Amino acid sequence: MSDQNVFFDYINEGYKTKGDALTMGAAMLDGTTVTNALVRVPLKTMNRHGLIAGATGTGKTKTLQVLAENLSDAGVPVLLMDMKGDLSGIAQPSPGHPKIDERHEAIGIPFEPKKFPVEILSLSEQDGVRLRATVSEFGPVLISRILGVSETQAGIISILFKYCDDNKLPLLDLKDFKKILQYAMEEGKAEIAKEYGRISPASAGAILRKIVELEQQGGDLFFGEKSFDTDDLLRVDENGRGYINIVRLTDIQDKPKLFSTFMLCLLAEIYSTFPEQGDSGRPELIIFIDEAHLIFKEASDALLDQIEAIVKLIRSKGVGLYFVTQNPTDVPDAVLSQLGLKVQHALRAFTAKDRKAIKLTAENYPLSDYYKTDEVLTSLGIGEALISALNEKGIPTPLAATLLRAPMSRMDVLEDHELEDLIGASKLIKKYNKEVDRESAYELLNEKIEKANAEEAKEKARKEREETKRSSSRRRSSSRSRRSSRSPIEKVLTSPTVIRSVLGILTKLIK
Repeated sequence: MSDQNVFFDYINEGYKTKGDALTMGAAMLDGTTVTNALVRVPLKTMNRHGLIAGATGTGKTKTLQVLAENLSDAGVPVLLMDMKGDLSGIAQPSPGHPKIDERHEAIGIPFEPKKFPVEILSLSEQDGVRLRATVSEFGPVLISRILGVSETQAGIISILFKYCDDNKLPLLDLKDFKKILQYAMEEGKAEIAKEYGRISPASAGAILRKIVELEQQGGDLFFGEKSFDTDDLLRVDENGRGYINIVRLTDIQDKPKLFSTFMLCLLAEIYSTFPEQGDSGRPELIIFIDEAHLIFKEASDALLDQIEAIVKLIRSKGVGLYFVTQNPTDVPDAVLSQLGLKVQHALRAFTAKDRKAIKLTAENYPLSDYYKTDEVLTSLGIGEALISALNEKGIPTPLAATLLRAPMSRMDVLEDHELEDLIGASKLIKKYNKEVDRESAYELLNEKIEKANAEEAKEKARKEREETKRSSSRRRSSSRSRRSSRSPIEKVLTSPTVIRSVLGILTKLIK
């Protein structure tokens, strides 16, 4: 039996599945594609998370697109973070190409152009269904970790949340959060100190500066109402295909704080609201995070701990997280160790640092009798990748250098009119894109301050009136006192009778 036949059996046995599976492509040996040596990932293991990595231009985005399409076809909803703006084409079928046909012939599977149900979401002012959350929904612990505050400052945030809960002051947006901080430093300082303890103005000022920093990165657009219901990510169309929800993020690449805030909020909300799935045989939702290094960039240790904890726990909810980045070292080791599916595109060895990174990357993959992993990593072509997955028993599959199948949808962005039509047909636009600014902490505290100021002014006026009254009374009393203190001779000389008599005598003398 030839080496290729042995390899064929080796791959087919290693990737054999009993249940539903996603076909990624066909394995390659010595640079040649072995037709029908199909690399298939069991659907039931897709909630074990994964990584798609590789240098720029090696095909990571197309791999993400292939996975999203096949999940949708299997009835599994998908959420995509579209950093570069090139995923909207999933809503239209591929126009096809002879090279695509040639690729699929080599793999051994037919090519079928197809479009998929797509929902366009937005974190910013770009067109699409608006994603929002309230400050209250985050809670004091999550807000503290996002802001990266000290332990003392986190305690102050907890006090302020407690005060707002006790006094029925909704914290909806950053305007509310800033107002309660200012109130705690000024008008409400004595009230809060009496009931909850003294708040340091220096610490409160530091928190306020952190909020302003988040606000400048677009946090004022994200925090508010109406909050997005994560259940709306789980929709399927009339044909039973899962919706592919695409979050447009092309304008927030320079705002890592906003991106990590959104992702942490989303994951925390999903974890707290989705029911436990156990071993259900299929995932409920798959999330792809493109340019994943942004979620970890400048993140505090506390924030990283929170992300790592959620990654470890969220798979029990039937949710899989897939990180898309240039180098596996962009992802913390604690997260990397939780990833079941690894799709590694080519890496480039231009510097000593690159060569070191390649050696480290090669150590993340199973040993193989057919590949020298570090050498293969630098020789893969566009649309080729090393793949290692988990089989249905949770055991790592054989390492396979794979010729990947082509996306069934368009590998390009939608035209402006196509995007407008797609967004215009959305059933979620009316639900989430109407701005809501109901009475919250900002308005209620301003009303409370105005009322207190009015009562203070009223009390001041009352005291002034009383003081005026007392002063008038003192003057009258003083006048009476002066009159009563005159001598008998003064009293006689100033009496009306004496005055009239004197005037009468003077009149006679003049005559």
